[in-house]
Formats: sequence, C-alpha cells, structure tokens
Amino acid sequence: MTERGAGAEHRETTLKGLSAGRVGLLGGVVVGISCVAPAYTLTAALGPTVAQVGVHTPAILLVGFIPMLLIASGYRELNRRMPDAGSSFTWGTRTFGPWVGWMMGWGLIVSTIIVISSLASVACDFFYILLGQLFGRPELSALTENKGVNIATTLVFIAAASWIAYRGIEETKRFQYLLVVFQLVVLGWFAVAALVHVANGTAFDPTPVSLEWFNPAGITSFSALTAGISLSIFVYWGWDVTLTMNEEMKDPQRTPGRAATLTVLAIMGVYVAAAVATIAYAGVGDTGLGTGNPDNQGSIFAALAAPVMGPFALLMSLAILSSSGASLQSTFVSPARTLLAMGYYGAIPGAFSRTSARYNSPSVATFATGGAAALFYVITKLVSERALWDTIAALGIMISFYYGLTALASARYFLKEGVSSAKAFVLQVLAPFAGGAALLVMFVKTCLDSMNPDFGSGSEIGGVGFVFIIGASVLLLGVVLMLLWWRVRPEFFRNPIPELADALKE
Repeated sequence: MTERGAGAEHRETTLKGLSAGRVGLLGGVVVGISCVAPAYTLTAALGPTVAQVGVHTPAILLVGFIPMLLIASGYRELNRRMPDAGSSFTWGTRTFGPWVGWMMGWGLIVSTIIVISSLASVACDFFYILLGQLFGRPELSALTENKGVNIATTLVFIAAASWIAYRGIEETKRFQYLLVVFQLVVLGWFAVAALVHVANGTAFDPTPVSLEWFNPAGITSFSALTAGISLSIFVYWGWDVTLTMNEEMKDPQRTPGRAATLTVLAIMGVYVAAAVATIAYAGVGDTGLGTGNPDNQGSIFAALAAPVMGPFALLMSLAILSSSGASLQSTFVSPARTLLAMGYYGAIPGAFSRTSARYNSPSVATFATGGAAALFYVITKLVSERALWDTIAALGIMISFYYGLTALASARYFLKEGVSSAKAFVLQVLAPFAGGAALLVMFVKTCLDSMNPDFGSGSEIGGVGFVFIIGASVLLLGVVLMLLWWRVRPEFFRNPIPELADALKE
C-alpha cells in the first residue's frame, strides 16, 4: 500500500516503502538526542527533581539511567533478531500475541502524540520570549499568554514539523545536526560558566560539589526516591526513536541498537553535568535563584541563564527553542513508523501503511500524528490549562507501560528460544527482565500515587486525582479502539504471529 510515482526509482526501499540504508550510527545518535531534547527537558524537569531529592539529584539521574540502560539492552537484542519499524508493537505481537502487542503500540503512539503537543507549546512560549528579548519589548513575550495567538502559533509549529517529517528521514537527519550541536554547546557553556562563578565566589549560593550528591542511599524518604526516579524516567524518554528507524539505517541489525545505547549514555552525561553545575551555583534553597524555589520550577534556565551567562543568556532561550523545535520534529518518527507497521500488518486500517513515493516516508501516518497532536492541544488548551499539564504528568504511566513490556518481551522471547552463552543470557534475558520489572513497578507505583489529587494540579473527580483518571482513560481508550478493530477486522487477532514471522524473513 505504497503511493508510487515518478521519483521513487532511484532509491532502495524496504518492504514498507521506506528508504533503506539512509542513516548511519552518528545520524541515529543525533536524532535520538534530539528526540530526548536535553535543553528543553532539563529546564522543565531539573527544578521539580531538586524539589524532591535536593543535592541528590545527580544520584537520581544515575539511578534513573540504570533501568534505561538495561531496557536498551533488550531493545538492541530484539532489533538484531527482528529489525522492524514497528519496534515495540512488532516485538510485543511476536512475543505476547496480538492483544498485548497492539496495546504496546498504542502506548508508544499516544505518549508521543501528547509529547508533540507539549513540545509545540514550549516552542511557542520560547519563540515569543525570544522575540521579546531580541527587540527589548516585554509585550511580545506576553503574546504567548494570549490563548488565540498561542493556539495558532502552536498549530503552525506542529504543521511545520509534520511537513519536515513527511519529507523523509534524510531531511529529518539534516535538520537535526545543527540544532542538536547548538543546544549541547549552550548547555556546556552554561555548566562551565556556572562552575566558574562558583570558583570565583560570585555564585548565588555556592555549594561545594560532594561525592554524597551521587549516593542514592542518602535519600531517606522512599516517597521522594520513587518520585525522583519517576521524573528521571521521563527525562530519558525518547531514545528508542533510533529503533523505529531501523529499516532506514545502515546495518539495521546492529546500528539502531548501538545508537540507542550511545544516546542513553550521552544524555546521562549531559544531565549529570548540568545538574551538578546548577546545584553548585544556585544551591537547593527555596528562595531567590535557589533551585528549590517554586517560582523557578517551570523553567530553571529561564531563571538562571542571565545571572550565569550574562549578555549571552539569549543563547539559552534560543537553545531551548531549538531543542523543543528539533524534538518536536524528530518525535514524529516513532508514532508515524509504528502506525505504518500496524497498518502494514493489518492491526489498523491499511491506509496508515501508505508511504510517499517521492520521499519514501510514511504519509498518512505522519499527518495523522500531527492532526491528533493538534486536536489534543486545542481541546486541552480550551478546556483547562490544568488538563494540559495533568495529561503531561500522566505520561509516566504510559511510558513505564510500554517500555516495561518491551523489555520483558526480550526476556521471554530469548528465554523461550534458548540462549547461546552466559553473555547472551545477561544481555537478552537478565538485563531486560530487571529493567522491565523496574519499569512495571514504577507503572503500578505511579498509578497509585496519581490517584491522589496532590500528584498533579490538584484537580479531581470524586476524590480521585485527574492525572490517574487521564492515564487510565487513555489506556482504556486504546482497549476500546482495539476491540472495535477486532470486530471490524478480526484476521490480525486470530493468527498474526506466523504471518508476521514470514513477513520479517522476506
């Protein structure tokens, strides 16, 4: 079900109509880092993490990194055996059957759609903040608070990102290189400048760096520990985009897994360095520039960029804008390719399997993703700002759900097949099982915690927190849609595994 026409003959394509062999290891890592969006993620998540665990934030980032690394091992091994653009959906269907596999695909798709709307919103905010800084006119920065202007601008960002993603993986890769390098350079600049201030005694609250910062055992509150880990899982999310590009990468059995592992390692280094520098400069107090100040929670870099970087603070606003913009575009890769694979295998309408003959990219799936993200943003923005932020808070439920199941799919698949060596057992079964189990524990813990209205904005229905209601409703919506498709097209649910196995061997 591929749109064919002039211009497609010169490219080698996969069975699904995607460009084959177009992305190497470096390109995969760049797109992976872009999807994680370190500048955007840090400015939004560093403050809340410090509020939970104080100077032990670097320790929490390291603890959160461990299950990601273990899960990445499972992703890498599954990809070697089954390099398929459907990633979690395909592997889950092959291992657990069509019902669980379908829901794993749904978890990935709905998570990324919510993130796309959030990224577009942040890009809108920093676009107007940047305009106000450039022209010295605060009223320009305030335009983002105008609901009509905000919605219109956010929709423009989503439409632009959809168009770039539609133009294919090569266009995506080229767009990311400059933006990723720029945000990493600015984050490095900020970290060095903050530590120079500490050394010179000009920091806001100079706090000597200590090895104790890296010791999670120093966190005495179990609730604070789990809350911090939950936040750290969110900040690492997105590295698996490299696996959904596997059919378009060089050496698809090996390169995507290596790119995923390198992405997680690189992001961990960036996060820890930025956290150490920020805490050393501003301390963890709840007044002034302190990282524990609630007024700084929304964007820690917006508060600290000027005192740390002086006249170059404008670069931080530009870095966050470019980070959210780059991630907005690269985040389209995962849901579009998952929808493409689900359509290809008959798990959803076949129209989603269509690809552009000119760009060899998902066409219907890409624009459907953009349309869903736009609709979600408009509805939540018009209904309530609280609904928007509670939905983002519910992401932890969905991320833990499909990450955890994907890792367990590796453990079950390879244990059932039989492993060839002790090394293979560790990489294919033990490590993914440990990571997947940890994420599913976090899934249950987050569900229970989010029932309390204090977990999110304070909104509730019948005493149950709105974050839990949103997370549970989104997953239940997936169940409803799956059952509807089962009634319309039961073939996929009756016996998909032999057909899927044959397709993967072609």
